[in-house]
Amino acid sequence: MNFWETVDSELEYQKKERKDLAAAAGFDVSNIGKGMKNGSIPLADTAVRIANFLNVSVEYLVSGGKSLGSFSNSDISNDFRKFFFYRRMVNKIDSLPEKTKSAIVEMFEKI
Repeated sequence: MNFWETVDSELEYQKKERKDLAAAAGFDVSNIGKGMKNGSIPLADTAVRIANFLNVSVEYLVSGGKSLGSFSNSDISNDFRKFFFYRRMVNKIDSLPEKTKSAIVEMFEKI
């Protein structure tokens, strides 16, 4: 996951909109898509405003909260893909009716 993919995933998790982030951090909303495509990282002051809006650290946005020195790039990439994949699934399950959610939890507990 690159910086902007982490930002986008955090926006989804917090149920916040890209346009609100862009307005709060002072950049055009199209920068998110461009940054995701290019794998870029914004200037430090912009990264700080983004982190403040999301109430997370800049380190988290860059590394997902892990110390970059302790992992190789492929470890980070694979771990983040798994993390964000499962986090999206959990968010979807949370939005289901309680009865459906209970059935899914019961199914997982039996596995």
